[in-house]
Amino acid sequence: MGRLQRTLSNVSEESGADNGRVAVVGGSIDYPNQPAVVGRAALRTGSDHVRALVAEPIYDVVAGHSVNLLASYYAGERFGEDAHEQTVNAAAWADALVIGPGLVDAEPDAVCETIDEVSVPVVVDALAIEPALEADLSNAVLTPSASEDDPIYESYGSLEAITEETGAVITLTGDIDEIIADGTRQQNETGTSALTVAGTGDTLAGITASLLGQGMDREAAAELGAWILGKSGELATAEYGPGVLATDVIDRIPDTIR
Repeated sequence: MGRLQRTLSNVSEESGADNGRVAVVGGSIDYPNQPAVVGRAALRTGSDHVRALVAEPIYDVVAGHSVNLLASYYAGERFGEDAHEQTVNAAAWADALVIGPGLVDAEPDAVCETIDEVSVPVVVDALAIEPALEADLSNAVLTPSASEDDPIYESYGSLEAITEETGAVITLTGDIDEIIADGTRQQNETGTSALTVAGTGDTLAGITASLLGQGMDREAAAELGAWILGKSGELATAEYGPGVLATDVIDRIPDTIR
């Protein structure tokens, strides 16, 4: 914990400086709220600006979540070539990119091309993970849950192997969150069983992207992101018990950082 505590102190002390911009690409008609959850988590972690790029049919839902969240849309319901071009432009504005939360039925080639073309660190989450396995992952943090890691095993045999072969960093969420980098696996020491509630994976993606956008390297951002999520979950659970929501966890992020 000593190194993470020092890193956490640095995040707290540097608040008020230029804390970066995060772009979020995700959501669908079936899962319209995920980009907003990611964005709120990034803002609570200290990002100065967050812009969500979503399909036009869910734009009003996402834009209406918070006056603090910037929002743009691409035409149609599916992430394809036009959305890819807009995402590359959004990433040029941002210091970190999140792609995948709620992104149903995206064109695999468009996802790969996006990850290959952007220069900022990328958090690859949920439905973008499988198509992203064909992309350059040397600047990526993958955040699969235990139910989303099968494609990685099918392609690489193990989570350790993909980190060694591609340079990716992985945060595996589950009963105990684990961080895998350079073929080495370590466990996160914070958390609570209440963090199985919907939206906490999106919360982790937002926290991690915010730390990346503030200049942290990928392994440190993955480690600290999991720690902040777990500790914030502990604080929220102490107040709400088993009825804790992802938004309750997000609201405790500043307390954790302080």
